[in-house]
Amino acid sequence: MTAVGVHHVVAQWVERAPDVCAVREPAGGRALSYRELWRRSGWLAAELASRGVGRGDLVPVAQDRSVDLIVTFLGILRCGAAYLPLDALAPTGRLADIVRESGSRVIVRAPKARQADTGRWSGLSSWLPEGVEPLDPPEHDPGLPVPAPTGDADDPAYVNFTSGSTGRPKGVVVPHRAVLRLALNALFCTVEPGDRLASSANPAFDATTFEVWNALCGGATVVVFPSVTELAMDEWTALIRAERIDAMFLTTSLFHTVARESADAFSTVGTVVVGGEQLELGAVRRVLAARPPGRLVNGYGPTETTTFAAYFDCTGASLAGLDRVPVGFALQETSLHLLDADLNDVPVGETGELCVGGPGVALGYLARPELTRDRFVTLPSTGARIYRTGDTGRLLPSGAVELFGRTDRQVKLRGFRIELEEIERAATTGGLADAAFVEKTGDGAAATLVGFVLPSPEADARIGRAELPAALHRHLGETLPSYMLPSRWLVLDRVPFGSTGKADRTQLLRLLDASAAPPGGPAPAVSSGTGPDAAPGHAPALAVLRDIWREVLGTEAVEPTANFIDLGGNSILAMQVTVRVRERLGVRVDAGAVLLTDSLDELAAHVASTSLAGAS
Repeated sequence: MTAVGVHHVVAQWVERAPDVCAVREPAGGRALSYRELWRRSGWLAAELASRGVGRGDLVPVAQDRSVDLIVTFLGILRCGAAYLPLDALAPTGRLADIVRESGSRVIVRAPKARQADTGRWSGLSSWLPEGVEPLDPPEHDPGLPVPAPTGDADDPAYVNFTSGSTGRPKGVVVPHRAVLRLALNALFCTVEPGDRLASSANPAFDATTFEVWNALCGGATVVVFPSVTELAMDEWTALIRAERIDAMFLTTSLFHTVARESADAFSTVGTVVVGGEQLELGAVRRVLAARPPGRLVNGYGPTETTTFAAYFDCTGASLAGLDRVPVGFALQETSLHLLDADLNDVPVGETGELCVGGPGVALGYLARPELTRDRFVTLPSTGARIYRTGDTGRLLPSGAVELFGRTDRQVKLRGFRIELEEIERAATTGGLADAAFVEKTGDGAAATLVGFVLPSPEADARIGRAELPAALHRHLGETLPSYMLPSRWLVLDRVPFGSTGKADRTQLLRLLDASAAPPGGPAPAVSSGTGPDAAPGHAPALAVLRDIWREVLGTEAVEPTANFIDLGGNSILAMQVTVRVRERLGVRVDAGAVLLTDSLDELAAHVASTSLAGAS
């Protein structure tokens, strides 16, 4: 069998090592061998084919990390279709739009026997667009013919939706050849038969591609693993050792958390890959100085380049003399180019836009030809197809690439890629605002999103300026994930303009300092979306949370801008916070929200919106 598709490579391991464990779920003790995984995925492929699903179709998947998810992904590929994993944390309106845009007729959910444990997906039927049929994967042989594995290397394997620069999410179409480029002969993480790869990423994010297919294309085992925010740190570390994890991926923010709390947590792991944001040099050196993993790799790559395009091995020697961690060198079968505005190479040491070439580059954006033509272009010097990442950087003397920032307004926050324009467009719908501007401020743990809004006359008269930030927060929470909600809104009297006639964002950012002026200082032309007087929508939650933080952290110095981890917080203390929030506010909030929100104020807004959602 010619290995042109991901499922073809997995089939080879089914023949070579049928009894080797393919996927294991420690929490429930469930496990499937390669033979059983192939058999069960065949049942689903047959069921899908009987409903007319075949080559070129897109099948949404509404499942959490599980053995069933791996079966579903493989089954969809085997019937010639591509899978579209949905984000359980996204608002249902956003999910409905994505499913509608996909043109899908069938959506796969968890098997009936496990639907009681699916949480958010239990209300699936209430928001599905008309004409989309929920399918329960068969748990027994349906007696239908299993499609023969067919397809082409350029056939889509999956679609990941990311935040969209035109105001709506965009689907990145990734072909089989791109997944195989990532999984086979990987320079950044060697996978051998019998290895065990942890799978802890949200299925809707592209780290899952590495966790699942690098394992199954290498004869290894996928271990369905909890996130570090779901367990106490000592329990999570103990599970790494008990499950004999050989390789794992963490977002940069989570790695920073582990580095602060338990720098030797990875001591038994062969390779730890970190990615999503700029990696803190101090955190890396803290882990290297403890009992480090066999390899600590900084991985870089937009979704459009299939999880990773570059990697950098972090060692004492490789980091010597550097003041930031580079993204490093090209992955296997990948080319990196630093180019000027005319797509010409810039000299070594000069700044250019990082562009990526090779078979890992995606096919483009789903049903977005203009956006595809803008970002996926032809390199004039060679005629090769490349993806313009929008990231700026330079080539170091070592040949490694170091990044600085972005050419557009896409930002990264706690591992999530966010298009600021999407938030701005959402804020101006619904009649609350005539104009909205969103910016990312700060770096690392201090980074946050701040919004500036010019209220509509109707909103000004109906709800008032003081209530507008809370109203905007509720409105955005209906369509955007929580990580895209600004933690603070400043209400404008007018929009400042620059010499070009465009809104002057530099002046807007100066208003942040003006709004924090002490009594007697200059009065800003804004109303702040934080503080008891300015944002009564979450002021009660803010007051209660401040008391809880003071108790748990043992400090009185808790300001609305304070960051939990910077004040000495860890996963154990975060769980204590969640218990007290539930006792005093009657709101269930997970430890991950406590650890990953940028400030006390942002957590208060999250708690308040969760409370409102539960009451509605």
